[in-house]
Amino acid sequence: MQVILIQDVNNLGGANELVTVKNGYGRNFLIPSKLAIEASPSNLKQREEKVKQQAKKEAKLLAELNIVIAALTSGPLKIGAKTGTTGKIFGSVTSVQIARAIKEQKGYEIDRRRITILDEVKELGTFKAKIDFGNGNETEVEFEVTAE
Repeated sequence: MQVILIQDVNNLGGANELVTVKNGYGRNFLIPSKLAIEASPSNLKQREEKVKQQAKKEAKLLAELNIVIAALTSGPLKIGAKTGTTGKIFGSVTSVQIARAIKEQKGYEIDRRRITILDEVKELGTFKAKIDFGNGNETEVEFEVTAE
């Protein structure tokens, strides 16, 4: 029996996926639980339309994401930190400070949990951080730590 999944089902597939399952599993569990619908010709047409709309949405998001990535990599961010006499900073630079600098200097709000600092930042200089946008899209951002 072929069914179209409405939601993600573990060990079976994702939403809007056409899968073949045993008759009893489809009729007695998937369909009554509203996890799947029967793969009739009209349901298959609706599925194709949903897949097309999803592809358009993803293409639009990817285009917007490329614009954001280009803006973030255009130049280094400047982050001010309090320093001692030897040039070492008090504490370290965190992802919260990088997210705040991106918002103030580039105009984009990025969640601090998506930012990973590659090196430990304990002194002045230029460093890199990685931003993960999900779905395999990530970029490296350069930031410069300067004395306040």
